[in-house]
Amino acid sequence: MSLLPETLRMDLSAPTPTVRDGQSVTAVHDCLRQAIQQGALEPGGSISQAKLARTFGAGRTPLREALRLLEREGLVIAAPNRQVRIAALTAEDFEAISIARLALEAVAIRITVPTLSSANLAALEGYIAQMDHYQKFSDQPGLRGPHRAFHHTLIAAAGSRVTAEIGKLTDHAERYRLRFGASANWDDRRAEHRAIFNAAASGNADLAANRLVEHYVRTIPLVFDALNPGHDLGRLQTTIRAVAPGAVGVLKDG
Repeated sequence: MSLLPETLRMDLSAPTPTVRDGQSVTAVHDCLRQAIQQGALEPGGSISQAKLARTFGAGRTPLREALRLLEREGLVIAAPNRQVRIAALTAEDFEAISIARLALEAVAIRITVPTLSSANLAALEGYIAQMDHYQKFSDQPGLRGPHRAFHHTLIAAAGSRVTAEIGKLTDHAERYRLRFGASANWDDRRAEHRAIFNAAASGNADLAANRLVEHYVRTIPLVFDALNPGHDLGRLQTTIRAVAPGAVGVLKDG
């Protein structure tokens, strides 16, 4: 049974998720999470638990447990009268996500680059080719898989706790990227991925960290321009100077 109605389906770039068991907490959580990330559930908007249950074909207990998980992740906020508020998109929140993500990933890629094997490098090249394929056919859901795998491979040696935290930050950042940063030119993104790969393949961990941070920093101004064009970038610049000094100029130029 489809978990999203037609009105929500049209707002999602990914195929509508389905579950075989409407009482599965994991399935309900995953579908709610996807709807929030993709913007089908409006950021800052409120919706009743009863309507969510009808929309997602979920029983009260799995829905309640799924909402608790999402609340811990910072994606929903409990409201009076069994209402649920979807976390808003704000410049302050995006700044906090970006600071944490840049700091963690810059360290994680430095840890990982010296450990990359020939097989890892072959896999990274494969992910770049797959991303090009999906982009050619405007298949954004398809592109998401190799894109995530590419970035995960570059941080994997930092350990499961660190990579799990980076994964959460990536999910939060994706809400902003899909709404405000998706207009970035794919040719530029392809070149950035290639530059990250080349630095990693050469064994230059510092350069790889700089190229990775540059890649993220080029999207940051697009989001701030939409949310708050006058937002003070000082804290982000301090972060970049600390973890990837070679990328400081990108934020200034952007």
